[in-house]
Amino acid sequence: MAFESLSQKLQNALKSLRGKGKLNENDIENAMREVKLVLLEADVNFKVVKDFIARVSQEAKGAKVMESLSPAQMVIKIVSDEMARLMGAEEANIKSLPLDGSQPQAVNIKNINFAQNKPTVIMVVGLQGAGKTTTAAKLASLFRKHGKNPLLVACDVYRPAAIKQLKTLGKQLTIPVFSVEDNQNAPEIAKQSLEEARKHANDVIILDTAGRLDIDEELMDELVDIRRIVEASEVLLVTDSMMGQEAVSIAKNFDERLNIDGIILTKLDGDARGGAALSLKSVVGKPIKFIGIGEKLNDLEIFYPERMAKRILGMGDVLTLIDKAQEVFDEKQSLEMQSKMAQQRFDLDDFLVQLEQLQKMGPINQLVDMLPATFNKKQLAVTDVNDQKFVKIKAIIQSMTPKERQDPSIINGSRRTRIANGSATKVQDINALLTQFEQVKKMVKQMNNQNKWRKAKW
Repeated sequence: MAFESLSQKLQNALKSLRGKGKLNENDIENAMREVKLVLLEADVNFKVVKDFIARVSQEAKGAKVMESLSPAQMVIKIVSDEMARLMGAEEANIKSLPLDGSQPQAVNIKNINFAQNKPTVIMVVGLQGAGKTTTAAKLASLFRKHGKNPLLVACDVYRPAAIKQLKTLGKQLTIPVFSVEDNQNAPEIAKQSLEEARKHANDVIILDTAGRLDIDEELMDELVDIRRIVEASEVLLVTDSMMGQEAVSIAKNFDERLNIDGIILTKLDGDARGGAALSLKSVVGKPIKFIGIGEKLNDLEIFYPERMAKRILGMGDVLTLIDKAQEVFDEKQSLEMQSKMAQQRFDLDDFLVQLEQLQKMGPINQLVDMLPATFNKKQLAVTDVNDQKFVKIKAIIQSMTPKERQDPSIINGSRRTRIANGSATKVQDINALLTQFEQVKKMVKQMNNQNKWRKAKW
């Protein structure tokens, strides 16, 4: 989970407020002292922390909270709202993909300046090693998913490996990559890419620019020239979330020379402490627009400050979970599956389809982290299947007869031995799969019973 340590410590700091019928000023001051220490330990800018605590404390001590029937929940909401404000409030928005499998609507991302009547040029900048090349490819994949026709451009002329890497990534995504052999003039390559984009009707150009180990004048001059020549609509800085306040310092330096438009924060799937995410907007004045949450080429998300604040505080991020589900699940297929589950006709073929769909949504631990802390997340542990496990499960199920898949209860000892031999697995693997399947069926039955109870009650 993004900021796992920060999340746990913040929730613990606010735990003392829960369960109290009424709060006094001393309760709030003690909780805010704990929150302050947690934020400082997470490497959040000192001034940002000071202002944050002052705003939360002032609002939390107001009559509206102190006289409320659920004051602890109101204080936690104030903390969540202020944390979202720190990270830029609702800086970006993208329409959800349609549920019916039709073509997505045009991209609608606030604060992404799309050019009128010409290709939109987006410069991806940052220090060497920040992950610019991979992020540029991820960005192109995200834009295409939402109706755009992107062109990747190799402007890192100093590292042949970067050009080769971009071409490899473009091939994997089937997204075109423009490069010019034996040309060391990055601004000229960027300029030529405009004509290439017009020729092939590419409406978004993403420039993968050069980086350095440190910021220097030569690098900045080149980037300034590129922006001027191609009239870039967006300059997005890629920076590592695990760098803390150093990431904030780098962003300030790039902004002073380039006037960046936004930030892409990478490695949020790692051990990031949260200092960069909570400080960047306040200190640099530029929003985080996208976040990298993994190594796969679809592991780039629009950044929603409100959703991230809720996730950090254990309130869940159901909206992002729904967005991910809409990208993967076909509405008709989902309705058919619901009907099967309700009628207890859920079999091993359906189980395999559901696991495949979940895999497309991302690692199960990331999906679980989007659920509220009150949700029984242990129930979902049975669906935690990595690529290697999925191949094994698929081989086992495909080694069964159609009758065995429909009614696993008939799979006795001799059948298990035959299935194990046919799938190059062990009988213990067959036993584990059947146990897992029964657990999922039991969980589905419980969920159906809860839904029936709610409908009867209301």
